[in-house]
Amino acid sequence: MSDTLILAAILIPVLVVSIVFHEVAHGWMALVLGDTTAKERRRLTLNPVRHVDPVGTIVVPGTLALVGGPVFGWAKPVPVNKWRLNNPRFGMMAVAAAGPATNIVLALIATIVLGFVARGLTVPPTGALEWLILGLNYAVLVNLFLALFNMLPIPPFDGSHILEGLLPRRWAAAYDKLRPLGMLLFVALIAVTWLFPESGVIERVVLPPVEWLRGHMMQLALAIAGG
Repeated sequence: MSDTLILAAILIPVLVVSIVFHEVAHGWMALVLGDTTAKERRRLTLNPVRHVDPVGTIVVPGTLALVGGPVFGWAKPVPVNKWRLNNPRFGMMAVAAAGPATNIVLALIATIVLGFVARGLTVPPTGALEWLILGLNYAVLVNLFLALFNMLPIPPFDGSHILEGLLPRRWAAAYDKLRPLGMLLFVALIAVTWLFPESGVIERVVLPPVEWLRGHMMQLALAIAGG
């Protein structure tokens, strides 16, 4: 098996797991806050078949990986009815934040596991251990990227719901009317990233904080490995 196929065999499951946990977190938070929509539609499951979007989970990230662009994707959104939440304004903020927060937790878990896996290593890893360490590194990077990418205040990203909840109600109502334009901007962002990966649109906005967080997590992994 070539290195490219092995890399794909590592990266695709990492991405699918990260996206599925992200979406299920939205549904569980909604359920805690009173909205049973996701539960009624059987979306509170880690079974990827119920969440995978063929384009967003496979085609887009796979193509970006092949052209050397930043790898990101999405799953079928877990349905949330804001008017069934106990407090729609606060509830939508909490539901939106649950997805990125879950990705941060997954990145932290991968960091800790990486530290213990690397503990005692005195020579560069080879074979299965090398691929395991690579997979854990990707798990950290992918989850941090998904968390911060989704925090962009552009509809339909999670950050837009958080921003809407923080705005005064009059401004929030006006901002909510911009959601259709946000979808167009999202499509344009994907098109630019796909067609012109060298433009670095996403890298300049999202990657600096991702690398900052990743640096701190690698310090934690090194501390565990050398402990």
